[in-house]
Amino acid sequence: MFFINILTLLLPILIAMAYLTLVERKILGYMQLRKGPNVVGPYGILQPFADAMKLFIKEPMRPLTTSMSLFIIAPTLSLTLALSLWVPLPMPYPLINLNLGILFILATSSLSVYSILWS
Repeated sequence: MFFINILTLLLPILIAMAYLTLVERKILGYMQLRKGPNVVGPYGILQPFADAMKLFIKEPMRPLTTSMSLFIIAPTLSLTLALSLWVPLPMPYPLINLNLGILFILATSSLSVYSILWS
């Protein structure tokens, strides 16, 4: 039950983020007097999946002069902190019942600065 609850929380967030990125690209395309992404699927509706496939196939490029541990940890920390902000929100089956949920949200959002500085 706990795994299903996590999936019902994370899956819609990640799908919504993919399509909000598509909407952003469409709006920027119309602002620049072009259509935007419309190659994959009808009206470019499958563009987020094509972008995800491109990122999975892409060869990883790592800088030689940087700390490899920070290079890997910073984006992971950023995603983890962003997704953990959704934990204390009230839902039909809450992940955790926090009495001080707003304090948790404020503390977690203040930690996201470190992942930005490390990247």
